[in-house]
Parts: sequence; C-alpha cells; structure tokens
Amino acid sequence: MPVIELEHEIFAPIERVFDLARSVDLHVRSASQTRERVVGGVTSGLLGLGDCVTFRGKHFGLWFELTATVDAFDRPWHFRDRMVEGTFARLVHDHEFRKNGTATVLCDRIDFRSPLGPLGRLADGLFLRSHLERFLRRRAGIIKSVAESDEWREYLE
Repeated sequence: MPVIELEHEIFAPIERVFDLARSVDLHVRSASQTRERVVGGVTSGLLGLGDCVTFRGKHFGLWFELTATVDAFDRPWHFRDRMVEGTFARLVHDHEFRKNGTATVLCDRIDFRSPLGPLGRLADGLFLRSHLERFLRRRAGIIKSVAESDEWREYLE
C-alpha cells in the first residue's frame, strides 16, 4: 500500500495547530480548488473522537464523496481519521504534532489503496499519489498561514 509522509513546520503553539488541523471549516477552505463541501456528519467546528464527516469534492473532473471518522485522538499530539465509506479501498490519515523549539511540526501520514487491484495500483503510482501530496501541501500551507497570523481566531474563538 502506498504511504505518503510529509512534515510541515509552523511557527505557532502546538495546541493552535492541532485544533486548526481538525477544523471542518478550515478544511473546506483549504480544499476550495476541488469545490469540496460538507454534505453529512459534523458540518462545522472541530472534529473530536468518534465524530464522522462526509465531504463531497471534484477530483479529476468527477464528483466523489468520502466519509471519515476520527478513531484516535490525543490532544495536542495526534489524531487519526479513517475512511469508512468512499472511493478508496483504504484511506487512513494520521496527523501527528511535535514541538521543535518555537515551532510546531505537523506530520501528515496517509496510508491509502485504490480499488480495482492492479489497475488501482497503477493509478496510485501514475497520478493519485502526487495528487494527494499536492492536496496535503496546500492544506498544510493554509493551516500555516492561518496559524501564524491573527486569522486563527476566526476558526477557534
């Protein structure tokens, strides 16, 4: 199974970065290029243990829905969302946080597998992995921008 691991350095308190990473509203903003929106479950605010959310977005010219649940939660160090319904055969996203001096390091780890056996594995290598990496980098860039400015108050206060 393909695994993507990325680290992002953010100059903001770990608790703020953790909470922004679980903000449904900030996720929707960071996924605006795919016209993603919430269509079920928790529709705004912060996700917590046991919460479920369904997003609908346009990828590769097609509309997809993905429902995920938060099945691990240890504020402010780690949370995991796992796909319970959607296009992938498997999608598990671990969000880990650690302090590094005055910065917080956000570690994204996605373990995924496309359906359709060999054809899915080909898609993973040809375009899906790079698509997911771009998606994660954009999302982390938005979290960084918001966390390092006063804009974080719009999502957390």
